[in-house]
Amino acid sequence: MRASNGQLISAYLAKIGKIGGQKSKRVLNSETARKMVCLREARRAFKKYHAQCFWSYDTEYKIMFADISWVAEQLMKNGNRALWQIGVKLCR
Repeated sequence: MRASNGQLISAYLAKIGKIGGQKSKRVLNSETARKMVCLREARRAFKKYHAQCFWSYDTEYKIMFADISWVAEQLMKNGNRALWQIGVKLCR
């Protein structure tokens, strides 16, 4: 008996779904994980507060590890108290 296209698709989706639910094999040390979180937060702040603090910079600029301190500085210099506190957290 031959499987229909619907059965083949269901089997394929079940197979890739099972793989997606497995624990990642990647191992990160705590320092690298902290840096990745800090980079994500800096990118988020750049995007969210672009109009307030980064208006003269390209909206498509890709924030890298070297830019984290610059993002923090701009938030603290051009933002309000809440943005200053975000900048402080990025500096840690």
